[in-house]
Amino acid sequence: MKVTVSRKAHFNAAHRLYRKDWSNKKNDAVFGKCNNPNFHGHNYELIASVTGDIDEETGYVIDIKTLKDIIKEEVEDAFDHKNLNLEVPEFKNLNPTAENIVVVIYNKIQLRLKPQLDLEITLFETPRNFVTYSGK
Repeated sequence: MKVTVSRKAHFNAAHRLYRKDWSNKKNDAVFGKCNNPNFHGHNYELIASVTGDIDEETGYVIDIKTLKDIIKEEVEDAFDHKNLNLEVPEFKNLNPTAENIVVVIYNKIQLRLKPQLDLEITLFETPRNFVTYSGK
């Protein structure tokens, strides 16, 4: 019997969408206001969903406290109130689009889960704009 357990979290971060190898004109054409050289910020909302079999002994798919701690250590502590371009090593050479951020978060959390558990991450950049990644 597969069940999905989800945990919400949030973090605030700044970023700039641009490619170093493109001209300012091309970056402006592709990324618009998000190419602001002084950066801009978002109040990101995150939903981490873990799917697996219910453990017969504990009744859990995953202890929600464990998932909470993983999210805090791997996402909130690493990204909250940071400039993603300048302060987060994963984005040194990776454009911090919502799509790239959700994959980075997925990879960080997945490493901390038991292999038999499936993970899906949904990241809201705004209340109306969000991305989902499940590693598939």
